[in-house]
Amino acid sequence: MPKIKTNRAAAKRFKKTGTGKFVFSKSHASHILTKKTRKRKRGLRQSQIIDKTNRKSLKLLLPNG
Repeated sequence: MPKIKTNRAAAKRFKKTGTGKFVFSKSHASHILTKKTRKRKRGLRQSQIIDKTNRKSLKLLLPNG
C-alpha cells in the first residue's frame, strides 16, 4: 500500500491548530508597502482561520496535519 503524500504547496501555506482548524497568513504584505495605507498593512499582519466550507478539501491536501 503506498503512503499518503502531503501537498507541499499547501503545507507551506497552512498550519493546523490544536482544535483541528487551519491558519494561514494573508498575502500582499511583503513588498510595495508605500502605497498601502497603515490600516491595510495592519490588517495584513493578522493570520486568518480557514472557513468551514474549505476545511474538508484542505484535510485531503494535508492528511498528516
